[in-house]
Amino acid sequence: MDLRRMRYFVVLAEELNFTRAAHRLHIAQPALSQQIKALERDIGAPLIERNNRGCTLTAVGDVVAREAGELLAHAAASQERIRAAVAGRQGELRLALTRSARGGPVDALIAEFRRHNPGVDLAVQTGWTAHNVTELLAGRLDAAFVRPPLDTAGMECRHIAREELLLAVPADHPLARERRITRRRIATEPVILWPRENGPGMRDRIVQQLWPDGGPSIVREEPDDEQLLLSVASGAGIAPVPEGRARALRMPGVRLKHMTAPKPTVDLALAYQPTRVTPPLQRLLTLIAPWPPPPAP
Repeated sequence: MDLRRMRYFVVLAEELNFTRAAHRLHIAQPALSQQIKALERDIGAPLIERNNRGCTLTAVGDVVAREAGELLAHAAASQERIRAAVAGRQGELRLALTRSARGGPVDALIAEFRRHNPGVDLAVQTGWTAHNVTELLAGRLDAAFVRPPLDTAGMECRHIAREELLLAVPADHPLARERRITRRRIATEPVILWPRENGPGMRDRIVQQLWPDGGPSIVREEPDDEQLLLSVASGAGIAPVPEGRARALRMPGVRLKHMTAPKPTVDLALAYQPTRVTPPLQRLLTLIAPWPPPPAP
């Protein structure tokens, strides 16, 4: 069925006057008459009855006008959904968060994306950087928040934020009384960290910044920041923790201390495969683009 002829007939059914209908449609009246006759041939029945004042709908014409209106509304909605999908305003964005960066700029960025793209279904999960990269490479994610640097071919990172690395110490530890802690003071302290395989790049960068003259004395590895800080509170050792996560957890029995210059930092980035950028992901990347690039380390 010709949708253009349907649209012409719906306007005519509303006006019941060829002159007014043609004016609304911005076509000549004879052309409108020809299109209506062609539609009647397609239907196989007369749709209108002409009279001196204009026209009236036949019984079949009344049904066609009603059904055509619904058909055109459905077609318009379908076209808009298609345009929205192409533009990235609809569809699905499979996204992973990193456990060490909940809250702060990540939550703000996701809230901004939802506000601008209410039609996009966000499928969000949480995992360590290494796990998120594995899921990206397998095609089960479109993008993931990670802690760079990454050493993965075919992966790009869009920088989001850089935050200070704090030192978590037991509340009754002598270091808890110091305003800022030097690297020399922690050189032989027992240290609690998470397994390197969770995020090799981030862990190596932390070690290089805090223990430049030799590796830390690791006495325990914990699976996440909560368990890590609980171990610190128990007196098992000290632990470096990103500031945002450490302050969000607010663990009793733990004091958060700044290090002396140079200030140790960790980065947060959005990782993705440039060969697999979907329209929704492109809209997320557009939101990140205005953010400043990372300063030189």
